[in-house]
Amino acid sequence: MTLALSDSERAMADGAQGEGAAMALRIVAEAARLLGAARLLPIASAHIDGAVYHGDSGTIFAETLVAGGARVSVPTTLNVGALDLTGCSRQRLEGHEREMARRMMRAYLDLGCAPTWTCAPYQAGHRPAAGSDVAWGESNAVVFCNSVLGARTNRYGDLLDIACAIAGRAPDTGLHRLENRRARFVFDVSGLDRAFFAQETAWPILGALYGRLAGDAVGVVAGVNARASEDHLKAFGAAAASSGAVGLFHMAGITPEAPTVEAALGHEAPEETFHITPVMVDEARRMLSTVSDAARIDAVAIGSPHLSSAEFAELHRLIGRRRLAVPLYACTGRHALADIERAGWRAELESAGVIVVVDTCIVVTPILATIDDGVLMTNSGKFAHYTPGNTGYGVVFGSLAECVESAVAGRPIFGGAS
Repeated sequence: MTLALSDSERAMADGAQGEGAAMALRIVAEAARLLGAARLLPIASAHIDGAVYHGDSGTIFAETLVAGGARVSVPTTLNVGALDLTGCSRQRLEGHEREMARRMMRAYLDLGCAPTWTCAPYQAGHRPAAGSDVAWGESNAVVFCNSVLGARTNRYGDLLDIACAIAGRAPDTGLHRLENRRARFVFDVSGLDRAFFAQETAWPILGALYGRLAGDAVGVVAGVNARASEDHLKAFGAAAASSGAVGLFHMAGITPEAPTVEAALGHEAPEETFHITPVMVDEARRMLSTVSDAARIDAVAIGSPHLSSAEFAELHRLIGRRRLAVPLYACTGRHALADIERAGWRAELESAGVIVVVDTCIVVTPILATIDDGVLMTNSGKFAHYTPGNTGYGVVFGSLAECVESAVAGRPIFGGAS
């Protein structure tokens, strides 16, 4: 299929708006050609995952765009960087890497991006309208945007995301196209006890199982006979996008494109139906832990995706006036930090032993202490997936209440107070 550019797109590619914009448009057009798209789509907004430092080339790329006079042409938020610019946490990135990470974060601000520095921009007010086309990076943000907000985006990778934001265009392919958003399979949870869905852990556990079964396919979750909050859907989607390559899920009666199972399927027969059993759930829960018999924990980390204000309220309630035996890293964005400061909770949490991590998180930059055979406890399906490979720590999975009780005791405690 031949890619057709409009006159204005050709002019941008030829340098009418400067070399930085031309570079961005050419990148988007080449990606579209490789993906077989016939045209580019105008986008309403972007969320950039490419601002976290993974090497000097990323910094040089961003600074090259700045030097070429590029600016984003649509509202654009930023995912986490490698530095906590607020000074809350105790990150250990130093020397050349620290300087290059700082330069990268500065370059993205110079490109006109908003300094949100969060993996949950939808909690910070960036909520595109249902049916609008956007270019979002970061796996959990993408799946939430598609599934819960009903906007349309592919999983845009580093560098292509900022190119789309500058060009104001994205390839007309993948999940931008209505025919690719139809569910192909059913993930039937009607056989599970309703009480299970009242547990906070139900959502990351089911999300992790869904992701492993789905891969990158679109499915519909059927039989959820419970209220699902945005934090529940956030946890489900993040786990699904980490264990699989999920960019969109439907949840019948809950998400906007799935008023019914039949509607999500486009009134066609499913290619496959997975009947989820308690045994499958127990196995999925077990797989979220890499350490089964830990006598101690060295840290707790929560907030992947970043903690909402409601989740901070629950953390504050669970800790009460107690002190923690091990550090509890609470990763969040500036939007929630402002809320807990207004409530007076930040000082209380930090006095108890909580380390608030802002602008970044524990799996993208060195924050955790270097400990041989370190063990981290988390309630996040995403942290459970990435922590071993990114930090070297083993993982114990539990609920937020269990994480708090374990942090107080310094060892895994299950069945903690709620």
